[in-house]
Amino acid sequence: MTIKSPIRSPPRSIETLRWNETSGRIELIDQRILPARFEMPGYDSAAAVANAIQSMVVRGAPAIGCAAAYGVAVEARRLRELASAGFAAGMASAFEVLANSRPTAVNLFWALQRMQTVLMSTQSQAPPAIADELLREAHAILAEDIRANRAMGVHGAALLPDTAQVLTHCNAGALATGGHGTALGVIRSAVEAGKRISVLADETRPLLQGARLTVWELQQDGIPVTLITDNMAGHMMQLGVVDAVIVGADRVAANGDFANKIGTYMVAVLAHRHRIPFYVAAPLSTIDRQLVDGRKIPIEERNDAEVRGFADQRWASADVGVRNPAFDVTPAELVTALITEKRVVLQPNSARIAALFD
Repeated sequence: MTIKSPIRSPPRSIETLRWNETSGRIELIDQRILPARFEMPGYDSAAAVANAIQSMVVRGAPAIGCAAAYGVAVEARRLRELASAGFAAGMASAFEVLANSRPTAVNLFWALQRMQTVLMSTQSQAPPAIADELLREAHAILAEDIRANRAMGVHGAALLPDTAQVLTHCNAGALATGGHGTALGVIRSAVEAGKRISVLADETRPLLQGARLTVWELQQDGIPVTLITDNMAGHMMQLGVVDAVIVGADRVAANGDFANKIGTYMVAVLAHRHRIPFYVAAPLSTIDRQLVDGRKIPIEERNDAEVRGFADQRWASADVGVRNPAFDVTPAELVTALITEKRVVLQPNSARIAALFD
């Protein structure tokens, strides 16, 4: 069940996810309607949270992971008065519906595995006690994500010169995480450190996450931002006005290949051509060590209507064929550095990424 909160002004510190103890719901900023409206609906079942993930109320790999953890927690709370057998069956269904919500962001499966571990370790307890443990784990996952983003911000800020214009693609800010952000977290931390940073934000077709979300976030923080269309990135590099590129990631393979919003590969190739540093900011939870390289990363194909128009506007024929991959894969050889909460990995490869987990 989804409960809409009244329209309100956005908080100065962006909380993408917020637990409401009184209602027993996880509240999520509805990112589909930003920047026109700010709403934070509450969700009280795994199915409702899964629908929020699939429909992109919440998006961005770390935020999806956090939301999925709370999806498990709210379902446990909803079922806690059942007998143990009914509770176990309901929880199995909850994990299944959440796992099927979106395929590319590995943080979803990482978070569900953590919640599954807690569930398995508490099987001897009564459902109310299990529900309490699952909620504590969801809180821990959210808090750890924010700490990781802060650490990435510090590590990544050191890579930027005192004055720089940074290009970013899609939204990898507080809205894509538990808070602070990955790519935008680096930018925020650099500004906090006194550096003079401005941002060029790709609009990021077809759902315009750069135009709608990245611009909105940066304006909330008073960080200078200029919006460009996706096909202007190469021109801006050619003009010499881009000092660095920073993006997030939805899944990083063991060798450093990574999936991010469609169009990222194109930006990486352009940055390589113009000898501009290309940085990827992602927590360790986004690294999928089971995948040797990026060729096996599942790429989500979304609804045709997203390419034919946006919201109520339509600019293409209803019967035209459409391809709508939501992500592409950028090879590690194009990455100057991978920024994690542990440290910066220059020219990432299999050995250097494996060393992060030693």
